[in-house]
Amino acid sequence: MRFCVLGSGSKGNCTYVESQGRAILIDAGFSGIEIQRRLDRIAVDISTIKALLVTHEHGDHISGVGVLSRKFHLPVFINNHTLAASGKTLAKLHAVNEFQTGTSFKFPPFNIHPFAISHDTADPVGFTISDNNSLLGYCTDTGMISKLIMHHLANCNALVLECNHDLEMLRNGHYPPALQQRIRSRNGHLSNPDTIKFLDDVLNPGLRHVVLAHISESNNCPEIIQTEVDVFLRTRSANSTPDISLAHQDRPGTLIEL
Repeated sequence: MRFCVLGSGSKGNCTYVESQGRAILIDAGFSGIEIQRRLDRIAVDISTIKALLVTHEHGDHISGVGVLSRKFHLPVFINNHTLAASGKTLAKLHAVNEFQTGTSFKFPPFNIHPFAISHDTADPVGFTISDNNSLLGYCTDTGMISKLIMHHLANCNALVLECNHDLEMLRNGHYPPALQQRIRSRNGHLSNPDTIKFLDDVLNPGLRHVVLAHISESNNCPEIIQTEVDVFLRTRSANSTPDISLAHQDRPGTLIEL
């Protein structure tokens, strides 16, 4: 299995996952042209994309779903509540494959499990994706790590995990109090300490790669995250820690092979 976060943040989110020559996208929050440009940058032909998965209905996750589905005849896997909440944005799709949150489904070569997360949307989900050799966990846009999330992500070989805000930057920034409260809430986004604590809880010898995603451009910065990650890694044995990288808003990250 290979994967790449093509971009992540409040201006757009999209992640590429491939195995055995077939690929899917998790969310498509950029324009179709921009997603194709980013795939080109990692030397991936868009014709390998065979389906789209949707986590929730916010525009930075679905704005490009419709055009990609129609142009490339891609089925969209989405739950009913998210589809309804998406309104006109996803009114015209090539094909809709509805899933039930908490019920696994197959899209060969992938086994996909959508699990409930905590965000201020209709029925938001994260995913675990397996090709029977490797297990990738994807969880952004959640205000908390529940026991359910912990259960599903505990044995992954790779994680794409939210690391949204620095608490001090959020507190002292330009966001109004109501928006700050929404971000800090159980239905908002994970702070840097939340993410580091979660990594500590799920650390296991099989976890080889972690990509920290959905990093706020207003309330976080890579230097702060990197410092906290370095402190975390120094307390762990070097041969039992994963490679940890940061996703970018303006460009794709590294194409990672498991």
